[in-house]
Amino acid sequence: MGNRSSWTALAGLVTSSMVTAPLWAAPPESLPAAQLDWHPWGEDRPEGAVCRGYYQMPAYRLEAPAEGKVASEADDGQYGEDGETVLSGEVVLRRDDTQLEAPQVRVPASRERVTAEGPLALRDRNLLVRGDAASFSLDSEAASIDQAHYVAHEQRLRGDAVQLARVAEGRYQLTEASFTTCEPGSDLWRLVGNDIVLDRQSGFGTARHARLEVGEVPVFYWPWVRFPIDDRRQTGFLWPTLGTSGNGLDYAQPFYWNIAPNQDATITPRVISDRGLLLGGEYRYLLPSAAGTVEGAYIADDRRAGDEASTYSSLENGDARWYFDYRHAGRVDERTDYRLRYGAASDGRYFDDFGQTFGKSDTQNMERLALIEYRGDTWRLEGKAQGYQVLDDPLKENDKPFYRLPSLTAQARWQQDVGFYEEWNANATYFWRDIESDEQGFYDFKDQQRQVPLREAANGARLQLTPAVGWRADTTWGFLEPRLQLHHTNYELDYGDRLTERDESLTRTLPVASVDAGLVFERDLDVGGDAYRQTLEPRLNYAYVPARDQSEFPDFDTSELAFSWNQLWSPYRFSGGDRVGDLNRLSYGVKSRFLEDRSGRERLSFGVGQAAYFEDRHVDMQGDSDTLPDDPEDRYRATRQRSPWVTQLDWQIDDHWRTRWEWLYDDHKSRTESTGFDVQYRAEAGHVLNLGYRWQLEGFEPAEDLEDTRTYDLEEFSASFAYKAMNRLDLIGGVRYDNTNDRMLEQLAGVQWNDCCYGLQLVWREWIDDEGTANTIEDDTTDRGLFLRFVFKGLGGVGGETGDFFASAVPGYRGTDLDRR
Repeated sequence: MGNRSSWTALAGLVTSSMVTAPLWAAPPESLPAAQLDWHPWGEDRPEGAVCRGYYQMPAYRLEAPAEGKVASEADDGQYGEDGETVLSGEVVLRRDDTQLEAPQVRVPASRERVTAEGPLALRDRNLLVRGDAASFSLDSEAASIDQAHYVAHEQRLRGDAVQLARVAEGRYQLTEASFTTCEPGSDLWRLVGNDIVLDRQSGFGTARHARLEVGEVPVFYWPWVRFPIDDRRQTGFLWPTLGTSGNGLDYAQPFYWNIAPNQDATITPRVISDRGLLLGGEYRYLLPSAAGTVEGAYIADDRRAGDEASTYSSLENGDARWYFDYRHAGRVDERTDYRLRYGAASDGRYFDDFGQTFGKSDTQNMERLALIEYRGDTWRLEGKAQGYQVLDDPLKENDKPFYRLPSLTAQARWQQDVGFYEEWNANATYFWRDIESDEQGFYDFKDQQRQVPLREAANGARLQLTPAVGWRADTTWGFLEPRLQLHHTNYELDYGDRLTERDESLTRTLPVASVDAGLVFERDLDVGGDAYRQTLEPRLNYAYVPARDQSEFPDFDTSELAFSWNQLWSPYRFSGGDRVGDLNRLSYGVKSRFLEDRSGRERLSFGVGQAAYFEDRHVDMQGDSDTLPDDPEDRYRATRQRSPWVTQLDWQIDDHWRTRWEWLYDDHKSRTESTGFDVQYRAEAGHVLNLGYRWQLEGFEPAEDLEDTRTYDLEEFSASFAYKAMNRLDLIGGVRYDNTNDRMLEQLAGVQWNDCCYGLQLVWREWIDDEGTANTIEDDTTDRGLFLRFVFKGLGGVGGETGDFFASAVPGYRGTDLDRR
């Protein structure tokens, strides 16, 4: 088993010791919480709140005066000969929404400006500023406060400044100041700058000669920085990301551009020391009835392209590499939608080498799509052109996907009151792909001769007409539904240079008949003092599909389905439209459900069923209706008279525990073909525990390609958990173990800390990549990842986005929002 270079996505912080600021700002010490309108939570603390309290502005002490007038209140007032007024004692002045509280206030004869001596408090629409001395205008918004301590209640931010000046409505200039969203008494992080401007109207701030302090330790310096102070989008640099890949450093510096209220872009230069400069970008737009995204990246000279590639790859050092992805979705009217998508990459290894968001599965393909869809009351119409670029390097010729150029679909349904219904289903598609092979279909791949199967060698058009008629009777005690569907398929094929004597014009017409019937018995039941309603639901399903020779038919989009509970009640053994499997069988089963009498909630569902076959199933992917498979296991499945028993259990044991189980048992050979068992525990506090077991017989899942065929019995164990250790701390972990080959398939461990003014996510993950070959584990590789994300609430986050990884890694877990306070 090979080992790949580990990938570490750690956010980078540059220590301020690397930079010497021209003037090292020194804001005053913070005030106690009681002087900052801070109220600790009591018994009314909301569930999930991570802060220990909240800011609340008290009511104004004076009634609002007439517009432009000033209301005042003081213990004493003196009037000088020069017209100056001196108010002292407990002085309160209010003009519009601005209120000043101070022990002494001087008003000159001009009545244009007021000076106050502290300690004072200035309030203005969810803003509190305390200071030692102040001066503010009675004719404008101008004000100045020395040794200031400020709180913005709604934004939950506070800070201190040698001087704070209000230069316009909602705009404040701070000298030698600090800014933080941490609660009073905590300076876990703060932004300190010589000159900070907070603009509440636009929702952003700027700072000159700014430093970020974490725990009073400077860790980052900016000559100038722009940052948000609320949730509105702002143009500016985002947090950088510093990582390691192989033996090189990886630094990315995103820049966000808020172009317009309905447009934005992110431009990300990324320097990878052993590869070169990668320039990435994303553009998003929102229109009245549409939205879209354009993203991509480009590196002109990848110095390690060939070194990292596989032996048979065509990549060489110095190759230019890129990807592009365009997505657009819109609506013509309330019934008509359309979608556009075009994705492409320079090579199949691009995302392996340059990565994606942590925790997401590897990108397997890039879609190309143009689709328009109409949904009416009766008719559904769809037209699309669709294709994919498969991201394998190198790529086998017969793994190239067929493009649909185009695919037109028309569907309709009519329903009568007496239970009869009619359906119309029609699809016309032209399938195309470009294969490079000789006249016999042979091509070189990994120093071997491979051959494209003849059934996959043609391009061509396929017309499918599948109208249906049926009748369904539904009552409280059961249902009955006979149904007849006609499958008519016509092909016009082109084999190009491939030598073959096969017909290029083919037609297939055959009926698909089924009868589905079931009864529902109910009874009231008392279990442990709880009232339930139990059902007993026996069901029969007969399906008949005659055999038709399809050995010369192409394979554009078809695969054989693995047997399951749903297969008991379906007449179709294949997905897609190129094969219709012969079938003459009767399925029988019974299901019992326990429903809570009060709410109708299903507590337990148990079902067991089997199918009896009256004829062998000849048609497989080869399409021959006269022969049976040569492989012993495949022949056995095609000729056995009974399917495996299928047992299903879904039990909601109580409000916390739930289990699911499915078992396919062959009573003829006395063996299990497939089984899966899952147990989940979910606590009210948010804890989650998942335990799982999976076993499958070799060959249970049909596969066309030898490399996709598993050559051993699969037995896997899995476990995952999420533990909310406290209101702020979440722990997750998980393992998946391959017992057959005695190896770990996946391991992960993570921690999330969510505090009042910051959040932290750290995840380590190791997993096995099978390199697209299920038939061997010899070429499997091990990948590893370490991810760190640090969020300064109100300032931004360090590290890549976790997205929904925490929730997806542990089913049932609801991750904590790191933006919550």
